[in-house]
Parts: sequence; C-alpha cells; structure tokens
Amino acid sequence: MRVVLTALLFCGLAAAQYQEISGARIRAHTKFLSSDQLEGRGVGSRGEKIATEYLAAQLELTGAKPAGDGGSYYQKIALVGVEPQPSTRLSATAKGQTADLRWLTEFVGNTMRQQTQTSFDGEAIFMGHGITAPEFDWDDYRGVDVKGKVVVLFTNEPPSEDPKFFGARALTYYGRWTYKLEQAARKGAQACVIIHTTPTAGYGWDVVRGSWGKESPQVKLAAGEYGLAFAGWVTREAGEKLLASTGKSVDELLKAADTRGFTPFPLGISIRGNIPAKVRAIETVNVAGIVEGGDPAMKKEAVVFSAHWDHLGIGEAVNGDKIYNGAVDNATGCAMVLDIARAWASLRQKPKRSAIFLLVTAEESGLLGSEYYGQHPFIPAGKTALNINFDAFYPFGRTTDVGAPGAERTTAYPIVQEAARRFGLEIKPDPRPEQGSYYRSDHFSLAKVGIPAFSVHGGNSFAGKPAGYGDKIFKEYNAKNYHQPSDQYSGDWDVSGMEQMAQFGFLIGLNTANWDQMPAWKPGDEFLPARQKSRQ
Repeated sequence: MRVVLTALLFCGLAAAQYQEISGARIRAHTKFLSSDQLEGRGVGSRGEKIATEYLAAQLELTGAKPAGDGGSYYQKIALVGVEPQPSTRLSATAKGQTADLRWLTEFVGNTMRQQTQTSFDGEAIFMGHGITAPEFDWDDYRGVDVKGKVVVLFTNEPPSEDPKFFGARALTYYGRWTYKLEQAARKGAQACVIIHTTPTAGYGWDVVRGSWGKESPQVKLAAGEYGLAFAGWVTREAGEKLLASTGKSVDELLKAADTRGFTPFPLGISIRGNIPAKVRAIETVNVAGIVEGGDPAMKKEAVVFSAHWDHLGIGEAVNGDKIYNGAVDNATGCAMVLDIARAWASLRQKPKRSAIFLLVTAEESGLLGSEYYGQHPFIPAGKTALNINFDAFYPFGRTTDVGAPGAERTTAYPIVQEAARRFGLEIKPDPRPEQGSYYRSDHFSLAKVGIPAFSVHGGNSFAGKPAGYGDKIFKEYNAKNYHQPSDQYSGDWDVSGMEQMAQFGFLIGLNTANWDQMPAWKPGDEFLPARQKSRQ
C-alpha cells in the first residue's frame, strides 16, 4: 500500500484537475452524440462518419496526439456488413408436417457466410446450453458429431450457488450468445438456433429483435474459414411450435439443459432456412488519442480509458421512431472519456505513464472494435498498465456506491479502493451478476490479451433515493429503453452521477499511471497466463 499512497501524494496536487471534470461538458457531448443528426451511430453509416469526426476533433482540441494509423486519430478496421432481408425464411419439418416461422415476430437471425444467398437444411440436435467447459467437467457436445447439423440451445449456463462452478450466480463467458455461436461453428454445425427466454437471455424479445433484425457487421472471413449458414433466435412461443411434434416443451428442455450429466439428443425434426442478404464491405474506425507521460522511460507504458461510440443506427420503427439514438448506451461513456482526456491533457505535471483515450467501434456487434485494438494496440499489451472502460450511465444523479467488477481480480485493486475512499463510495459487488456484464463490454477484449481491465459502473444506491430505487430504474430502463429508439437524451437529465464516475475513473487512472509497479492479474485468474505471455 505504501506505493499506492506515494502515488496519491501526486494525486493531491492534481485534485483540482479531476474536480474540473464537468457534468455540463459531459451533457453537451452526450446530447450531440445521441442526436437524430447522427442517425443512431450505426457502423458504416453516415452517422458513423459524423460521430467519429466529432470524437477525433474533440481529442485534438484537448491536446491529445493521434494514436491511430499513419499519424491520424483513426484505426481502420475492415468489416463486412450482412443485412438479412424480410424474405428470410425458417421452418421446421417433422412427420410430414411443416411449421413456418414469421420473420421478426417469431424469429430473427443472419448468415455468417457473408453471401447474398444462403440456404440450409439439417437435422436438429438439442445441445442444452452448448457449452464445453472441461474445468467444470461439463461438455454438452460430448460424444455427439454435429457436423452439418442444426444445433438448438439456450443462452446462459447451468444454475449454481457454488462460485467454483460456473461462477455461481455470475454469468461467465460460457453463457454469452457469442460463445454459443463460436462453439457451434468450431464443432462444424451448419446452423445455430437459440430459443429465447427473458430469464436466460437477460433481456426481452424486443432487444433481440432490434439487434438482430438488421445489418450485422462481421469480421471478414479468411480464405477457407467456416461460417454458420444461419445464426439466430426464436421466441419461446416459436420454440413451442418447433417442439410440437416432439412431445417436449421449452421448460422441459431447459430443465434438462440445467441438469448435470445432460446428454444432447436429436429432436426428430429438420430445420430449414433461406437467408437472402445484402452484403457490403465496411471500413469502420476506432478513434484514439494519446497524452504522453512525463517520465522518459515509463511514458512507453500506458493507461487506457475506453468507451464504444457505436449503437444500432436506423432500424425497425417503434411508435413511429426508427432512430436508435443510444444516449445512455453509449453516448454517455464517450462523453465521459472525452472530458477525462481534456482534464488529463491539462495537467501541468504529467503522470509518469502515458494515457490513451480509445473510442471503439462495433461493440454492439460482438466487441469487434476493441478486439481489433487488443490485437493491434498502439502501445503493446505487455506495456499497457490498465484499461478503465465506461459503458452506459444512467441520468439519475449521484450514488453512494460504485461498481468495478473485475477490478478485485487485479493487483491494482488497492488503487481502486483508495479512490473509492476519497470519494466516499462503497465498492459493491455486481448487483446483477447473472447479466454477465464483465463479458459484454469492451474491457473483456483487452483482458483476453492480458491487460488488467474492468468497467466502472455507476452504483445502485442513489443519494437521496429510497432503498430499491436503483433496482427499479434498472428494470424499467432494461424493459423500455435498452436497445430501443427510446434510449434518447432529455434536457431534464441529472448528469451529476456521470461527473462523479468520470472523476472516480480519472483518479484510478492517475494513480495507476504514477505507480512504480506494473499491474497484473492475481494468481489463478483466467487472464493471468495471457498477461505473463504479453510481458515476455
């Protein structure tokens, strides 16, 4: 702790700087980035160009130097945009009877083969949760060859109260839909159909429909690389329709999937699909700037502040509104990083390490922008001390607690604790671990390459509000606004909580940038081997 307190002596001199982080400036950035003019900041859209030029211009105004390609603020990324058409078809056949599902109403999905016309027809195999986790002695694919088959499964993972078994209530990466699709492709499946339930997914069908019924940016397939012919979701009701001939219900399948010793089995149906799609090349960008550190040797190392700039663009109209503005998710995080950059660049005495301010693309498509940065960092992963990520902040004021899930897994945790003490905040565990938030935001991409990384979250106990208020507003936002056109900026927003969390994150970064030690993952952590490799 002595090292941390030494760093804090410098922090005391810079206290005026983090106190200058302004809710008014955060409000202004958020208002512009979520305005209709930016058309929902869709990847590869007109809105992207406006948003990324704005972000780059704001970084330049702070005095941050370019940290992109060729001396620019932009890191270019080549993606492929695949847009399924309304004529997409999905059906199930059993005992001579065929059930057709309705696009958007009963199913959504896309082809991962990046072709304008894709069809498939295969035997359906129920795969439970579709997980292969040898460390938990769990393998839903054990003894079954699914090559050319259609795997049907649920998101999430087997329920547990044991922290040593799938993290107890906390959702691990095995529970994420991205893992399900990756594993199905690795096993050679032809297609993957996820049966949606709100408890297993963590959000309602409207979220799935809004996210999957439109263009999907994808990493371009390499020559010979395998992609699923179809990856998609069906509603619970459509799942019952698919299972009608099997004598089993959705609840019965879920119960089987949750049971240790689960064995996959054929459903006795074939699932057929036809996916016409518009396919286009997309050149998108991460936006990045750097403020160099003050120590001649340590300035070659860095702390990274990050947020994703993208949202869902223009999609299906809801109550006449087709612009998915993404004000909370994630104009707020971008605004906070911009004002942190301004405050950092204005420090008279620069911290020892450099600071990188990273605004990434395609988070909503599976963390594609941050994953690319992790593989192509401006400063190598082994010399990146910490990543502090900002993603989705509510406009309901200050809290008396704070969340930083994953920080406790790093050796930098005493710095986080000290920052919380200075702000009078109680660090509380993730109030919704079943949402799997650690594996759903951009810090995860940097953790995978070894960088100690976590997101700062606004707390759940709002100052001056009754107990339970935080849970109430989260449920309301998740049900009504998450990934919906209604996620819009309003002039009556209370941004003081965003100011508070930006200052908190600034202080963590400042102390880390002056720490004589290089942060790491604690012994036994899943990311420690990657950290050790990056430091070689």
